[in-house]
Amino acid sequence: MKLSALREQRSEKVATMKALIDEAANDGRDLTAEETQRFDALKGEERTLASQIDRAEYLAEAERRSAATPVAGDAGADFDKLARRVSVLKVMRAQMEGRSLDGVEREYAQEAERRSGRRAQGAFIPMQALEQRAIDTGAAPEIVPTQHRPQDYIGPLRNRLLARRLGVRVLSGLSGNVSIPKYGSGLSLGWVGEGEAVPEGTMGFDSVTLTPKHTGGKTEMSRQLIQQSSPDIEQLVRADLTALVAQQIDAALIHGAGGKEPTGVLNTAGIQEAAMPDNWAGVLALSELLELANLEAVNWLSAPGIKTSLASIEKVPGSGSGFLLQNGVMDDKPFNVTNQMPTDTLLLGDWSQVMLGIWSEIDILVNPYAEPAYSRGGVQVRAMATADVALRHPQGFVVARPAP
Repeated sequence: MKLSALREQRSEKVATMKALIDEAANDGRDLTAEETQRFDALKGEERTLASQIDRAEYLAEAERRSAATPVAGDAGADFDKLARRVSVLKVMRAQMEGRSLDGVEREYAQEAERRSGRRAQGAFIPMQALEQRAIDTGAAPEIVPTQHRPQDYIGPLRNRLLARRLGVRVLSGLSGNVSIPKYGSGLSLGWVGEGEAVPEGTMGFDSVTLTPKHTGGKTEMSRQLIQQSSPDIEQLVRADLTALVAQQIDAALIHGAGGKEPTGVLNTAGIQEAAMPDNWAGVLALSELLELANLEAVNWLSAPGIKTSLASIEKVPGSGSGFLLQNGVMDDKPFNVTNQMPTDTLLLGDWSQVMLGIWSEIDILVNPYAEPAYSRGGVQVRAMATADVALRHPQGFVVARPAP
């Protein structure tokens, strides 16, 4: 039987046992003899399934280690399926109450630890949990009354998280430093006369390296907020954690300085440089730089002020020919804006040339006793992730700044 089927059967057994206990507790009584017999039978079946799952997981892990790569196929699909069912609030509630994870959250955390080769200080939650809508698995407690009004929560104004949406290549499940071979120099070719020797050359190779770097931050949430089971609250918490971790990764992708943080696009050696365009010819010249490097420009990225400036310059002054930036595009390429960009910088390029390496899922640690959150009746939540950034072909980007 497939690992996914075993896990689904085990989850069903656990859910049924929980329903028996909850029904008796709601009636203010203990289990009846018939319910006790049913519970014991389910417990035996759950233990049998747990043993079968342990054996299947051990075999999958042994295969992965022997091949030095993640097992493809069913194992990868099972892990992705688990990731989609994880509830961030359930993970946080378990830590806040000082108890172990159970159900899907426990299975996912254990598998994530096996794949990453390290134990989480708190508990792992999937990176995509911060990028998807909350999912009601059917096993959540009763929805809290609407007077809590999570839909009216007023969040902070945050920078737009754009870089990953622009087409960055994401490499997940990494272990140790990663070196990716890259074509360097090629063979020497030329025309020769009759009987002449062809030019000699040696094919050379380069490499792109990704090294684990850590980012994280702390935020405060109310105890009551975490105890809710509303899908709106689940989504609210995910959005808050997204801003906590993803915003740091987003900033590193764009302008990371290197060292303890990744080296972003703007600070990568080898990207092309040009003057800020102030006419239509200047705009076209930026795209031409990429075409000369046998690459294709895909989109623009700038701060809001640059957008305002370009949208106010006519292609041909006084002719009514339109503006450099109009209807969200410039030179037929989408124009994106974020406050993560420096205020004097325009970036043109192909974000598929950027690789984002992810070594571990997001490590969530809840501390219900940290001050000053404790005094206010709240809890402190720390989120950390391990990632790095590298460019396949730096010449795939052109950065334009005002002339000195």
